[in-house]
Amino acid sequence: MEALSHRCQLRTQDWFQNKREDNGEGDPQFVFNVLDAMLKGNLERLKSMREGILSVKVDLTGYVADVTYVRHAAVIREFCLVGKLGTALWLRRKMVQIGFVPDVLTHNYLVNGLCKTGELEKADWIIREMLEIGPSPNCATYNTFIKGYCLRNDVDKALFLFSTMTNSGIRPNRVTLNILVHALCKSGLLDDAKKLLREIIDDNETARIDIITSTILMDGCIKNGDMTQALGIWDALSQKNVDAISYNVIIHGFCLIQDLKLAYSYSCEMLKRGLLPDVFTYNTLISGLCQAGKIYEACYIHDVMLRMGVAPDHISYKMVIHGLCTKGDVFKANEYLNFMLKKSMVPEPFVWNLIIGSYGRCGDPDNAFSIRDQMLSFGVVPNVFTYNALIHAQVKVGNVVAAYYLKKEMDCHGLFLDVVTYNLLISAACNAGQISVATRFYNEMLKTGCEPDLITYTELIGGFCKSGNMKEAEELLSKLQNSGLTVDHVPFQILIKKYCTMRETDMAFDLYKKWLTLKRRAFH
Repeated sequence: MEALSHRCQLRTQDWFQNKREDNGEGDPQFVFNVLDAMLKGNLERLKSMREGILSVKVDLTGYVADVTYVRHAAVIREFCLVGKLGTALWLRRKMVQIGFVPDVLTHNYLVNGLCKTGELEKADWIIREMLEIGPSPNCATYNTFIKGYCLRNDVDKALFLFSTMTNSGIRPNRVTLNILVHALCKSGLLDDAKKLLREIIDDNETARIDIITSTILMDGCIKNGDMTQALGIWDALSQKNVDAISYNVIIHGFCLIQDLKLAYSYSCEMLKRGLLPDVFTYNTLISGLCQAGKIYEACYIHDVMLRMGVAPDHISYKMVIHGLCTKGDVFKANEYLNFMLKKSMVPEPFVWNLIIGSYGRCGDPDNAFSIRDQMLSFGVVPNVFTYNALIHAQVKVGNVVAAYYLKKEMDCHGLFLDVVTYNLLISAACNAGQISVATRFYNEMLKTGCEPDLITYTELIGGFCKSGNMKEAEELLSKLQNSGLTVDHVPFQILIKKYCTMRETDMAFDLYKKWLTLKRRAFH
């Protein structure tokens, strides 16, 4: 503009100079006409430049479509989808500053992204700005915001937003209904969910109960232990239409009440209706069988999955391996671990620790360490539970020195020993007659802030009794009684047995009376 003004000034000066040279004096009206024409021409050029920058075009219907606005709105939505919410909010702010307010769809993308990341305060700020400068929030905006609070388990705030929504003249739809009913059922408020359902249906004829709502209610009844009411909902639902999710819910209910025959029958009925069981169906059956102790039937379901073309996932293998390890069949559990590895499914540390612990309980430290090495080769870092299982394996076969070495290895790797680790080491030291080492572990435990439990005191009392240090044993018993822990009969029994062996029946009888007194206090 400065350059343009300078050019106009120079051209005006030249014109005046020419006029003076020609006539000796200027014509004012002519000068103003020339200036007016020049300014009009420059303003037209500025207008065309601005229109070119903003990329404005007119379509055949006469509506003005701002290409830059559309492009920026699309970029905001793309940023929200990839999780770059900070950039999306910055771009929205810049658009608002130059007078372009994104549409409600773009705002819904922003609200949805913020709710997914738990930034509900920013989402609330966006909606407040929508109410002030536009565009007005719609049902999808409120549904997204309500779902955000439901994910945070803040049902009260979700219900408050629902009331705000209705007061603003926005009618809830089926999505609103399902979000709120699911949140209430998840919180155990099944009666409140039914009450809300009746209110919405009475106020809004379009909000009918669909298959999703019925499935949510059926799941809520099952989780509340009301299988009878769940079956009532199922009967009403099965007369209309059901899907695989509905079958999964009812099968899960039968597995929870350990009625596996009906669970099997409904899975067969599912096939008759042409609905193929998915991985959730099979995992539900495997879970029910494992809880009932029918581990090998669960293994059979795993084989059925493979034959039906349904690939078992990490949860499937985790349940089967856990069941086999609980049963004591660590060799078959190891086979399933190898199945996972062949399919490039690297288990979580929990699965590795299960097998290592099972080998340890079997008194097979070699295989336990072999699994640990295999675990490392697949890039899974051992944790404190891994080392506890390995220490237990060494203690089981009486290799106390190796157990101490594992403790040093934990210290080198920066792993904090828990109460289980210390209890294993103290027990090993006491059984080996190394009461001084056990005491050192106990003192170290206190220094690191690891609180001793009943097992810690019981093992130490047993160790002191074995070494004949009855005074220290009784002092530990007093500490145990004053620690606030629930004391059972085992520490007293150890001391009484030792005093009886030493033929000090009076001391044994005094301890027995103390135990009776303690028992009466606990009873009252």
